[in-house]
Amino acid sequence: MLRDGRELLSSVVASQVDMHARYGGVVPELAARAHLDAIAPTVDEALLALENRWDGVDAIVVTRGPGLIGSLLVGTAYAQSAALMRGLPVVGVSHLAGHVYSAMLAEPDLQPPYLALVVSGGHTDCVLLRSHGDAVRLAATRDDAVGEAFDKVARMLGLPYPGGPAVQRAAEGGDPSRFPLPRTRLDDSFSFSGLKTAVRYAVRDLGPSRLDSRGVPSDPQVVADIAASFQRAAIDQLLTGLGRAVERSGADRIAVVGGVAANAPLREAVRARFSGLRVVIPPLQYCTDNAAMIAVAGWHRLQVHGPDTPGFDVDPGLGEFA
Repeated sequence: MLRDGRELLSSVVASQVDMHARYGGVVPELAARAHLDAIAPTVDEALLALENRWDGVDAIVVTRGPGLIGSLLVGTAYAQSAALMRGLPVVGVSHLAGHVYSAMLAEPDLQPPYLALVVSGGHTDCVLLRSHGDAVRLAATRDDAVGEAFDKVARMLGLPYPGGPAVQRAAEGGDPSRFPLPRTRLDDSFSFSGLKTAVRYAVRDLGPSRLDSRGVPSDPQVVADIAASFQRAAIDQLLTGLGRAVERSGADRIAVVGGVAANAPLREAVRARFSGLRVVIPPLQYCTDNAAMIAVAGWHRLQVHGPDTPGFDVDPGLGEFA
């Protein structure tokens, strides 16, 4: 629940991490079913922040993409049905715009223009939010997103899902210089497939005697060292790409957003590298997917574009950032 685009009254998250962890990744059909089961109780819990519950709601915001189509359909059907029943305006927003606007949950006085590094399981982008409703992508990944690379490297090392937190924990006891891994440098884009492949080769080159029955390193120190080497290389690539986007845009304000923004070494590295600029990174609970960031993005979209006509479709490949 959000008031006036700034004051967060409640934020309730129904996490599916534990359910998907046993499969090593998100299972779309299970995700959609879990959304269907959780959406009404989650909304009811969020409404407890309002004395009049539904009577205190002025508008409804919902994610219409990008994402898994089953989960998107559940959310948009619920939101549009509630809007029609209550006679409320409804706004469909981009999940990516939610990440860009999540910086305002950290610092409500932040206003565009600012440059956002969007780093998640599905996206690695540098986005300049020029004004509300106007964003341009300056750089994007050509292949794997950095969050996807973390998940895949975690599997290579026998670490649990989700890979980002698991790799970070393992890397804490590792030597980031033990395994020399490449840094792919491209103009106006990112690439993590080469880094991921280099990790695969590093594991393979250990030899069968140093791998367990799953084909992952049997020595915990080797796991820690590979994790630390990968994490440093991935962060180096992000810093390089962000630095080029800063030079290109002339931005003096930077936001680092998305699930991978919860990575502590990345947060520290960005603040150190860009210490002369204003750096905004949301609290951990607003880095991973949440409705609060969608509410902020939706509030601003409503001011610029007005409400959407009920009956709008989802878009699993939606590429909007504002």
